[in-house]
This record gives sequence, C-alpha cells and structure tokens, in this order.
Amino acid sequence: MNQKKILVVDDYPHIRDLIREALETEGHYEVSEAENGLEALNLLRQKTYDIVISDVMMPIMGGLDLLESIQEVQPTVLTIMMTAYPEIETSVSAMKKGAVDFIRKPFRIDELLFKVDVSLRQREALSAQELERNSRTRRLQGHCEDLSLRNYIYDTIENSFGDNDYIFEDVVELAMKVVGGRDCELLLYDVEERRFHPHIIKGINSETYSTKIFPQIEGALEKAAHSREAMIITSDECSEAFPSVICAPLMIRNQVFGVLTIRKKERGIAFSKRELDYIQTLTKRASLNVENKVLYESLYRNLIDTFKSLVASIQVRDSYTEEHSYRVMDKVITMAKHMGRSNEEVESVRIAGMLHDIGKIAIPDRILLKPDRLTEYEYKVIQSHPGIGESILKSVMLLDREREIILHHHERYDGKGYPHGLSGDKIPLLSRLLAIADSFDAMTSNRPYRKSMSVDRAIQELKKNSGKQFDGTLVECFLQSL
Repeated sequence: MNQKKILVVDDYPHIRDLIREALETEGHYEVSEAENGLEALNLLRQKTYDIVISDVMMPIMGGLDLLESIQEVQPTVLTIMMTAYPEIETSVSAMKKGAVDFIRKPFRIDELLFKVDVSLRQREALSAQELERNSRTRRLQGHCEDLSLRNYIYDTIENSFGDNDYIFEDVVELAMKVVGGRDCELLLYDVEERRFHPHIIKGINSETYSTKIFPQIEGALEKAAHSREAMIITSDECSEAFPSVICAPLMIRNQVFGVLTIRKKERGIAFSKRELDYIQTLTKRASLNVENKVLYESLYRNLIDTFKSLVASIQVRDSYTEEHSYRVMDKVITMAKHMGRSNEEVESVRIAGMLHDIGKIAIPDRILLKPDRLTEYEYKVIQSHPGIGESILKSVMLLDREREIILHHHERYDGKGYPHGLSGDKIPLLSRLLAIADSFDAMTSNRPYRKSMSVDRAIQELKKNSGKQFDGTLVECFLQSL
C-alpha cells in the first residue's frame, strides 16, 4: 500500500508526538509535523499531502487562518480540525472554510484514526474530480463521505470474526465511532416473554444503565421491536434530560432478536436523519452477518451429524473403526493444540480425525473383517479407502481442507505411501499429524488378527520410523503431547 502523507499541526509537542506515533503504528502513513500554521504553510508549499490535522488555537497563525490559506496552496488536501473549545460557531466556521471533520480535545486516539481512515476513503473517491469549492463539488463530497462511511461500516462488520459476542462488541464500538455516541448498548430480545436483556453496555456503568436509563427508554425499545424500524427518540419523550436516543432493531428473517441503543454525546444536539441512516446500515449489516453465521453453523452441524451417522454405520460391521476414529480424533486434536496450531486447523483435524476412515464404508466385509493376513489384492482394496473418503466429501465445499487431510493420511515421509506417493513437506502438514495419531492408535489397539502393542513398544516404533514413515519433528511433538 502507498503511504499516505499526513501533516500534523499543533503547538504542543507531546500532542504531535502522540498523533504521529499512533499514525505510524498503523504502518501506512508518512507523518510530518509543524508547530503553527505558518510553518505548516511552508511545508505545504514544498510537498504534497493527503491530510492536514490541525489545532485551531496556535500562535503566529491559527488553524482557521491556515484553512483559508490551504485552499490556495493545496486545494485538494483534506483537513481535520482539533480544538479544546468546541463552540458551535467555530465548528461551522471551520467546515465552511473546508475542514472535512472536527475533533474535540481531549480525544481518543482510535477516534482520530477512524476519522483519518474515512477521510482518506473520501479523498480516493474524489480523486478523479476537481475539488473546487462550489455547490456541485460540495454535494459530491457529501455523497462520497456518505459512501466512504458506509463502506467503512461494511468492511468492519465483514471482518468481524469469532462468536456472536465478538460481532456484537464490534457493532457497539463502531456505532459510537460513527455517530459520536456518549454511550451505547446492545440488548437481546426475548420474543416470547417480550423482555429485553442488556448484553453489552459501553460508556456507562451497567448498574446506572439498568436502574436509571433502561426504565425510561423501555417503551421506546418496545416500539422499535414492534415496528421493526430504527427511530430517534427525543428528550421530549424521555423523562431524563438527554437530547436524543437512537433505537435500532437487529433482525434475522424479519424477527427481532435484539435492539441497539445509542445516546448522543453533546447535550442540546439531537441525532440527525443521516446518523439514523448510518446506524440502520450498521444494524442491518450486522444482522446479515449474524444470520449468515447461524445458517452456516446450522448447515455445518447438519453435515457433520450426517457424516457421524455414516461413521457410526460402519460400527455395525466393524466396531473397531468408529471407536478408533474418535480416539484418533482426540489424539490429533491434543497434538495440534500442543503445537500451537490455529483454531481453524484444530477444527479441521477434529473433523478429519473423526472421518479419516469413512471410506471404509465401501470396503467389502470379507476384506474389512478378515481375521487373517490380507492378500496383495485385498491390501490394494483397503488402500483405496482414503480416496473413497475424499470422494464422499467431494461435493461438500465447506470441507475442502478436511478432504485433503483424509486423502493423504496414509502417505509416508519417505514417499512410499499411498495413494499418490508424496514425500516430505509435499504431504500436507495436517495429514502428517493425522498419520502419526492414526498409526499410534492402531498399534495400541486390539484387532481380530493381532493383539495390541504396549504404549512403550508403540513409542519405539514411532521413533524407529521417524524420517521414514513419519515426519521426525512431528513424532517428537506427538510424544511430548502424550
């Protein structure tokens, strides 16, 4: 990513240092500093910047005078103003002179980073236009700012991973950033009992919210849940003196499962229609994310239950296979966690361990259950089970990684395994893990044609075959995890 050039203007060095360090930590900003407007103008005449972040009150030349001069020197640069004296007149004056945003001191650094990110998105959207300060450009800027903020909401929610609580936390944090909320809460809604349960509370003590705020807005919450529409509740409708509250329902398939509430930071200023639209965009996107996650998990569980049934059906013919599969699953999960593999990889080996012998469902009983040594032909039939297992799962796009693990779990490190004769690191890592857990359990389990080995003997076999049948490094990891 090309580094964006940012100029920070403030007469207090520690504030400049704080902003510069925060921006540079993001990794894609090149930051310059100036201690007043005049010094900033000299830098602007020498170098092109993407954003200027400037204080209002400074010696020699203040921020508002700098704003006027910027329009002559670099009219396309975006400016964000900061002040410890946020009078409405000052804000309006700054915006009329070309500032794209306004921050009150003391500010949260994540709020500043948020405004910088959104402003840069706006600038990129306008890069093909001549940024003249006429009415047409102002309208275009407004549209681009709107699109930039909505895109920011989409990207943030789309990149929100983990269980629902992680998504809900991101929703609450983002809502406060987008509209400058004083506090924000996400309440889960019990449809049958028609009751709200505060789930996430930010910016206010939970006891204060539950005892003082919630009783006053409960009617508004019920109204939002019943109408399935986001709304602004003004101070006239609430007994406590706060300016306004947004209540926005979260829904799955048109059924309300929660309501997001946010209160305005500044007294005397109500939420705007545009801010309501932003919160609606946020809650609708979050609801869709949760719905997709629920549907995915439901489909996923149904698939796994189906395959569990297939594995269990083998037990009718061979009780060893099902019991062996679950023991291997436990061993390979322990091994993967011991190695510090990711949660996604641990989940993959859990499924692959459980299903690694599913291909044996197609092996004839006379071969699968044969109590004597197998003939060469019969052994080749047994060797087909990884490929059969991979084929059974082939139509399930959700299990691509697991299919690969199962297909190659009988490859050998020296290349003498099957089905493809892969060797060394060409064998998928998780297949190499599964091969060790599978072999160890097979050696330590009784079969109709032989008795089990002792654990010590099986360990010696693993060590003996390190670098031959098994990846030696992974054998050591497996033994450490026992």
